[in-house]
Amino acid sequence: MDLTQRLAGKVAVITGGASGIGLATARRFSAEGAIVVIGDLDDTAGQAAADLVGGLFVKVDVTDQDQVDHLFDTAFEAYGSVDVAFNNAGISPPDDDSIETTELPAWQKVQDVNLKSVYLCCRAALRHMVRQGSGSIINTASFVAVLGSATSQISYTASKGGVLAMSRELGVQFARQGIRVNALCPGPVNTLLLQELFSKDPERAARRLVHIPIGRFAEPEELAAAVAFLASDDSSFMTGTTFLVDGGISSAYVTPE
Repeated sequence: MDLTQRLAGKVAVITGGASGIGLATARRFSAEGAIVVIGDLDDTAGQAAADLVGGLFVKVDVTDQDQVDHLFDTAFEAYGSVDVAFNNAGISPPDDDSIETTELPAWQKVQDVNLKSVYLCCRAALRHMVRQGSGSIINTASFVAVLGSATSQISYTASKGGVLAMSRELGVQFARQGIRVNALCPGPVNTLLLQELFSKDPERAARRLVHIPIGRFAEPEELAAAVAFLASDDSSFMTGTTFLVDGGISSAYVTPE
């Protein structure tokens, strides 16, 4: 079996595909034979990502229903199917903090980008997948969807809990139509988003790092490998799962010295 071709001929749509986990996944999908459609708000980075993997770039605001529908319809019109949807776009802005200081506009913006977008992307993907009778949807949730944090980003945490619950329900609902839906729950990942957050507050970074049994943050490529598994037929008996890739955080009471 040639595992480098697990996704040969599959058409995969990735939101937030211009950077971080999304870009690493685009590269991994392409290496495994998939046709990749990058959805992102950043024209320059999005086109560069698509060029890198020999795919297609579609500019999209994932909070806008018409633009999301256009993204998935364009993928179908260009390549004839939508086999994989990696609904990955998300934000974690600094004004999303403790419930005591996070105001409603900050709350709502995070909910729109992190949760509403996944709802819109799942709807758009399912319109094609139901007709095909097949498909794999992977929604990016987070380990904070299953654990509480004393240093909260309240809207981010709530949004990822919603993604997890929605993914579980869709996984059950559409299982007998040949469609699998799973939630990827990463631990902290060494992306630009995390680097920016922690560069301003090294103590905050250290406070989190101590809770990871493996002793480091994840690399985007490690998450991409997990997404490729969920996208492929190697995970054909998996749906509705909470797929934790968190360095052991959610299993730990105390970490090794």
